[in-house]
Amino acid sequence: MNTEWIKTRQTKYSAYLAVYVLVVLLVLGAINFLANRYDKTYDSTANKQFTLSDQTIKVADGLKHDIHLTFFGDSGTFGQPGGPKDLLDRYAGLSPKIRVEYIDPVRKPQQAKAAGYRSDAVVMVDNGPRREAAKSLTEEEVTGALIRSLKSGERNVCFVNAAGERSIDNESGDGYSLLKQLLERDNYKARSETLKPAAAPNSKPMAIGQTAPAGNVEVPKDCTVLVVGGPQLAYPKPIVDAIKAYVEGGGRALIMLDETLRLGRAEPAADNPDLLALLAGWGVTVDKNLVLDLSGMGQLLGLGPEVPFILQYESHAITQPLTRVPTAFPVVRALDVKNGDKTSVSKLVATTDDSIAVDNVPPGGAIDPKQGKKGPFTLAAAGTLSGATPGRFVVVGTSLWAANNFAGSRSLGNRDLFLNTINWLSSDEDLISIRPKAPDDRPLNITQQRLAALFWLSIVIFPLGIVMFGLATWWKRR
Repeated sequence: MNTEWIKTRQTKYSAYLAVYVLVVLLVLGAINFLANRYDKTYDSTANKQFTLSDQTIKVADGLKHDIHLTFFGDSGTFGQPGGPKDLLDRYAGLSPKIRVEYIDPVRKPQQAKAAGYRSDAVVMVDNGPRREAAKSLTEEEVTGALIRSLKSGERNVCFVNAAGERSIDNESGDGYSLLKQLLERDNYKARSETLKPAAAPNSKPMAIGQTAPAGNVEVPKDCTVLVVGGPQLAYPKPIVDAIKAYVEGGGRALIMLDETLRLGRAEPAADNPDLLALLAGWGVTVDKNLVLDLSGMGQLLGLGPEVPFILQYESHAITQPLTRVPTAFPVVRALDVKNGDKTSVSKLVATTDDSIAVDNVPPGGAIDPKQGKKGPFTLAAAGTLSGATPGRFVVVGTSLWAANNFAGSRSLGNRDLFLNTINWLSSDEDLISIRPKAPDDRPLNITQQRLAALFWLSIVIFPLGIVMFGLATWWKRR
């Protein structure tokens, strides 16, 4: 046998093996490098529980300087599955400007104190000149603290309290208490503002039906945004004049008007002629009707035709992030919009062709769809007033869409639409987005019968089947 040929062959195979091993190592090294540099994950959960929200991503993309996130807790929990590292490392992966640190305040009290440790702080967000605390380890809290640390200056959202408007202190389903919480999370301050005409000095008591004398009313100058949340009584002219002067002087207002048709036994809202005349002068005419959604889409969430269900929006900065995010507008009036001499008005929300508007509702509530005016109808509009300081306003044909039971729904984007509206009005367009939502609680409910079936399938039938298949295979081959 030719030994030289064998040696040559062995040398060649050894070279092939060395090259093969080297290529494998290079490929693995390249994959590892790319995986570390471009860390990508796929979230297959139904509610995207392990994916940061659009708002968090947008805030991180806009960072101008370094942000330091410090978690305070037991060091044994840092790296546990579902623990702080899982969430905070996602923040660090969004931007090289975000740095994360984990400190055990029991083992390292001095280091924790230097990092701003407080008993109510789970995560401290430090941007240098300012620190803000997140009180729980959730994306809502951490992103809220991040926004508060970045947004300096006082920004007040004033809710008018003059004629039976919805209150930010009302925690019932038709109240606005949730709006106050959401606004304060974005570093706004929400407060009630009483606008009343000043009584004339030495004035006599008014007789029934007598109009109150005109007095001076002024919207406070520190109000960043004025919210008119469904007045049930008609505003006197001084209050309307105050709103007019405020917006036309560069102020920002969200005006929501409720249904004036009688529906069942509930007392309808007053017509509010002076306020309607002001809005018409700005290019928004509020119709006296009721919009009904006949598409049937709202039935997916248990909504009736009196609650139009919206999935598509007009082109505007407020609605741009809401693609395919549903919102609902209960008991809503239609709007007619047009540009004026000093105003530019845009549609925000409109129904589909599968909608009608009726101008009266029979006592029994039975409405003939053939008698109504066919859609589509505008439900919300945004406008800008020209001037040295341009004013902005948004008009919506119902105030219920922002109430607690709709703004708090996880299935609807009403809270995102409300906050985007406030962000646009206050010129905080960088915050317009889809916000983080609390994770869904989806318990597994299982009956005793199903539990027994699972036991027999997993403990008895499947293992026994594998054993029988093995025995059959052995018997066949023996």
